[in-house]
Amino acid sequence: MGLELELERLKSVGRDAFRLGGAQFALTSLVFGAVATAFGASGPAAVVLGGGLALSSSAFVIQLLSEKGELATRFGRASFGILLFQDIAVVPLLVVTPLLGGSSGAALGAALRVAAIKSASALAIIFVTGRLLLQRVFQLVASARDQTAFLAITLLTVLSMSAFTQALGLSDTLGAFLAGVLLAESKYRYQIEADIAPFRGLLLGLFFVTTGFSIDLPLALASAPAVVGLALALHLSKTAIVAAICTANQMKPAAALRSGLLLSQGGEFAFVIFGLAQTHGILPVGQVKLMLTVVVLSMFLTPFLNELGASLSTRLEKARGGLVLQPDSEDIDKGEYVLVCGFGRVGQAVCELLTARLVRYKAFDMDPYRVAEARELGLPVFYGDACRPDVLRSFMSDEAQLTSVVVTLDDERSCTKAVRALRRQYPTATDMPIFVRAVNEQHRRKLGASSAPGP
Repeated sequence: MGLELELERLKSVGRDAFRLGGAQFALTSLVFGAVATAFGASGPAAVVLGGGLALSSSAFVIQLLSEKGELATRFGRASFGILLFQDIAVVPLLVVTPLLGGSSGAALGAALRVAAIKSASALAIIFVTGRLLLQRVFQLVASARDQTAFLAITLLTVLSMSAFTQALGLSDTLGAFLAGVLLAESKYRYQIEADIAPFRGLLLGLFFVTTGFSIDLPLALASAPAVVGLALALHLSKTAIVAAICTANQMKPAAALRSGLLLSQGGEFAFVIFGLAQTHGILPVGQVKLMLTVVVLSMFLTPFLNELGASLSTRLEKARGGLVLQPDSEDIDKGEYVLVCGFGRVGQAVCELLTARLVRYKAFDMDPYRVAEARELGLPVFYGDACRPDVLRSFMSDEAQLTSVVVTLDDERSCTKAVRALRRQYPTATDMPIFVRAVNEQHRRKLGASSAPGP
C-alpha cells in the first residue's frame, strides 16, 4: 500500500486526495464516532471505531477499477484520490491507537507529545537515511542483475524499517508502510512492484486467512441480524457521505454515486486498528470480533455494489437526458505517454525525438548506472527488466494513458522476448501499437512473425 503513495500520483490526484479524501475521512470518522458514543462507547473506543470504519479497502477497489479499465474515469480518479488520503491517515491512527489505552487527561497529552516526537524522528531518519543509502545499495545490487539479490534487499529494507519503528515503540506496520512510501519514490519502484507481486497476493491472502480465524462463527451466526444490519448501515452511511462530498465538489451525480458505492466497505487497515485496540484494552474481544465480521461482510458485498453503481449511474444519466457518463473537459485525460523499453543509444535518440515533438514518455533500462545518470538529468527513466511480463504489466498499469510501446533493446534475444511478452498481453496492433528496433534482416523477419513493426 505504501508503494501506491508515489509523489507523481499524489500530484495527479492532488485535489481529490486532499479535498475529497480529507473531507471524507474527517466527516465519516465524526459520524461513526458520534454514533459509537451515543451507544455508550468510551472516548478512546469512539475514536478507534470512527477512524477504523472510515477507511475503505484499497485492495478491493483498485483491483475492481483496474480490471474494468476505469481508473482514468472521473469517479475512478476520485476514488483513487480518496484511497490515497486514507493511506496517509493510517499513519496517525497507527501511532495514536496504542496510546489511547490506559491513558487519560494529562497523561494522554504527554504520551501524544512523546509519540509525535518519536514519529517525527522516525520519519526523518527513515527518509534521510533512505535517500542517502538506499539508492546506492539498490544500484549496487541492481548492477549484479541478480533477481534473487534484488528481491532480498527489498524484503530486508521492509523488515529493517519495521523493526526500527517497533524499537521506537511504534507499530511495525507503520515501518513497513513507510518503507513502501520510500521505495515508491525510487527509480526501482516498477521492478520492485513486479518482484513483490507474488508475495503481495500470497501475504494478502494469509492476512485474510488469519483474519478469518479471528472471526467467531458461532457468535456471527448468533448475531446475524446485528451483523447484517451493521454492514448495511456501514454501506449506506459511507455511500451517502462520499456521494454528498463528491457532488459538493462539482462531480456529476452519477460519478458521485459510483464513488460512494465503491468506497462504502470497510478496509484492510481496520483489522490492524481494531487488533491494536483489542491488545491495548480499548475494545473488548467480543466487540472486535463483531466489527471484523461486519467489515468482512462489507468487503464481500463490494463487487455487487460496484455493479449496482454502474447500473444506477446509467439510469441516472439517461433520466437526466444525457449520454451515459459522457466525459467533460475534466474527464479527459491529458496524460498520454509512450513507453520506451531500453535507454541505450537508440532508446535515447527515440526519447529525444519524442521530447522534440512534445510527446510524454517513460523509459526503463536494466543498467542502473545509465538509469541513475538519466534520473540526475530529471528524465523519467526507471530500472526494470523488459523481458519479464510482470515488469511490463507493472509499467503498463495505466493503460488508459499509454498510447504505444517502443522497444529499443540492444540484445536480439532480449528484444524478441520483450516483444513476445507484449504480444501475449496485446495480441494485435489495434490493441497496442508496438515499434521495435530490429538488429538485422533475419531479426526483422522474426519480429514480423510477431506482428511487430521494426525498421
